[in-house]
Amino acid sequence: MKILFASSEAVPLVKTGGLGDVSGSLPLALHRLGHDVRLVMPAYADAIARVSDAEPLGTLPVPRAPGLVRLLEGTLDDSTVPVYLVDAPGLFDRGGNPYVGPDGRDWPDNALRFGTLCRVASEIALGHSSLGWQPQLVHANDWQTGLIAPFLADVPGRPATLFTIHNLSYQGLFDRPTFDAIGLPPHWWSPQGVEFYNHLSFIKGGISLSDIVTTVSPTYAAEICQPHLGYGLHGLLGHRADRLHGILNGIDYELWDPATDPTIPQHFSADSFHYKAPNKARLQQAFGLEERGDVLLFGHVGRLVEQKGVDLILAVLPQLMAQPDTQLAILGSGNAVLEELIRAASAQYPGRVGTRLGYDEPLSHLVEAGSDAFLMPSRFEPCGLNQLYSLRYGTVPIVHRTGGLADTVVDATPESLAAGTATGFAFEPATADALWSATARALELWHQPGIGWERLAVNGMRQDFSWATSARRYEELYRIAIRHSLAAAA
Repeated sequence: MKILFASSEAVPLVKTGGLGDVSGSLPLALHRLGHDVRLVMPAYADAIARVSDAEPLGTLPVPRAPGLVRLLEGTLDDSTVPVYLVDAPGLFDRGGNPYVGPDGRDWPDNALRFGTLCRVASEIALGHSSLGWQPQLVHANDWQTGLIAPFLADVPGRPATLFTIHNLSYQGLFDRPTFDAIGLPPHWWSPQGVEFYNHLSFIKGGISLSDIVTTVSPTYAAEICQPHLGYGLHGLLGHRADRLHGILNGIDYELWDPATDPTIPQHFSADSFHYKAPNKARLQQAFGLEERGDVLLFGHVGRLVEQKGVDLILAVLPQLMAQPDTQLAILGSGNAVLEELIRAASAQYPGRVGTRLGYDEPLSHLVEAGSDAFLMPSRFEPCGLNQLYSLRYGTVPIVHRTGGLADTVVDATPESLAAGTATGFAFEPATADALWSATARALELWHQPGIGWERLAVNGMRQDFSWATSARRYEELYRIAIRHSLAAAA
């Protein structure tokens, strides 16, 4: 199949979270299955610098865009997967990250920025560019590409559309004048289109008008059809339940494999688990922790926001530090208040709590390779990737039982430990007491004589969450989406 994959970020070009990981890995996995897949995303300065051999392909007429919009072509991550960069310097060549400025606030013209991305992707999808190529399907991702389906919906002979929700809490909401400025057909200002409580909703456009809608785990697909995680869209999602599918994200085992990872000091595998120890020592050095092999070293990597349950980690920290043989390493950035609390915790427990504020990709690999356990108490988690990295690196995950965390971590009960199916510790509800109960169970197993902890960790390492399985599931849904689009056109 010919597939246009549209995203606002992709590893290794630009990444702020899991969307970037997926958008950098899934196209490669689809390419390995023999599909002609091409990625389109904004031409941020970092993306232009990192894409291989970017060359201009020409300009595209984009209504309301400030100045000419060029299309640049390169390849993704030393592969042969083409990348089309939407080069509109007035929109994408600026400091900050893709969505917020250096002050931490959303760019005020985000609707125009990502509306332009959607418009260009739609033009490519309809064969209106100079590429001489037209896809059979467009795979759009999250609110930033949610208007592709509305732009295409009324066009005869359009390609099929599939829209993936990575996190429903980010919806791309703007006012009615923004809808008029973007230039969508007026009839899509309706409950059946993109209108959402008198606002323009980018994400609703993708949900309402795509041939197939997916999200990133089976449990999250069920959760977003309920009021507590539906963010006002649960009714629409329930109405489209026959078109809604949950597919677990995979991880790229070429990038995340402790047996070959070039960013860690000592390689190891499920068959040589004892070689994990030097990574722990290096992690302790990097975070200013006392170098001890006998402590249970907990790690955490992620955005420091309430969704990720960082406040729950801080709430149990006194109990954790009351144990004589525990340490904690935290890598991340986010909420200024949480950052300050984490700094204070590091000062309060020197040599036992280490923090690095910011994001550092190689260091995140070291946290996964060097920690013994990984704390992931997210209040909700559509899929989650760090628990999958943790499993691969023999770092036992401790997770709140929600979304993809519930789908990927088997709680270490006496029964699952005896059966050899346990891979971590899961708890609910999302409270400090429940987190501490799971953490205490982990400490209890750590202190048991024998090789119980190693058996649990190695069992996690043997799980298969590669992209190959997930890519084949997407392959099936692409064919279904194409059938739906053809039936609608008939």
